Amino acid sequence: MTLPRRHALAGAAILLLAFPSFADAEATRQQKKPKAEQQAAPATPLDKRDRAVAAPGTPFNGKAYWQAAAQCGGIYFKLGTVYSEQAVRAKVTKPDPAAYAAFTKQADEASKTATVFFTAAERFLIVDRKLGRDEAVLTYDPLATATGDRVKTAEAAIQAAQPCAELYQTCRGAFPQVCNDSAMLTN
Repeated sequence: MTLPRRHALAGAAILLLAFPSFADAEATRQQKKPKAEQQAAPATPLDKRDRAVAAPGTPFNGKAYWQAAAQCGGIYFKLGTVYSEQAVRAKVTKPDPAAYAAFTKQADEASKTATVFFTAAERFLIVDRKLGRDEAVLTYDPLATATGDRVKTAEAAIQAAQPCAELYQTCRGAFPQVCNDSAMLTN
């Protein structure tokens, strides 16, 4: 056997030994990942400058308004993403014009609702903590993302979003200058 062939065979043997190790490491990482995703969204301690939600019996009671609004925004954003993916499948994979139209409409509505909640979170941070707009977005975005990432299906997102309408009504009653989108009251 020539020297170049020996090198090639040795290299192939090393690769054959290394790939299973990489595959095992990746499989182990994937098994650990779902456990991390099931954890609750990171809770930011209530800052004395933050206005807290006073809505007993809701999951948002006692949380800062900006946190509650960011969580709802994250849920609705994820819902919009799920509906968009379903719309793409209805358009490309299994063409169904009626399903495409319905999913597109639902995705647009969810996106608009997410924007309303993100705007409220931003306004609370700007007013309560005197943050700039960019700083406010950077503050609420990780919480919104973590909350949205925990939701996997449209049904789960709809279930998670149920208390959000009541949150917005409570906010509108207490702080109409911040939660001022009257269209949210009809949703």
